[in-house]
Amino acid sequence: MRISGFRMLRRAVAALWYLSALSALNRSARRPYNRSDSMAAAFSLVELVLALGVAGFCLFAVFGLMPVGMQTNRNATSQTAATNIIAGIVADLRATPAAATTSPQFAITFGTDKTLYFDTSGQASTSLSTDSRYRLSITWNSAPTGLHYAALKVTWPAPADPAVTTPSGSVETFAAFDRS
Repeated sequence: MRISGFRMLRRAVAALWYLSALSALNRSARRPYNRSDSMAAAFSLVELVLALGVAGFCLFAVFGLMPVGMQTNRNATSQTAATNIIAGIVADLRATPAAATTSPQFAITFGTDKTLYFDTSGQASTSLSTDSRYRLSITWNSAPTGLHYAALKVTWPAPADPAVTTPSGSVETFAAFDRS
């Protein structure tokens, strides 16, 4: 009996289809426990210890840098407040009319050195109190007629005299005022 090529191909396809259907049924059935399957699906103890070590090191570094970040934030806040104090003083001096010799808000006399103390809310005082946080020193320099040069320096904490001790922080600027 001779089988043609087409019939042979048809029988081969039918046999392959039958085998693939059987293998699909076998895959859906429960397979017996195989040790290599469980090793591929789980982490080893060494891998877990290494992962916990890396995570612990990262957390240790983050928590170790927290005090540094808090101190930097505190310094930035103090510098911003000191800069705002200087900006307010310069604005007050610039707003003084040419005929007047004393500034309207802080009563600063042109040409006379002055020290003011500020609390955390920005309220000025001429004397050191328990609430004082910042010390502003205004030093006037010689200038031609009609001009006034001032060096403004804010230091903190206020009780620390910059002439005697080193303050924990300071902001300094130079300002020129045309009074003509």
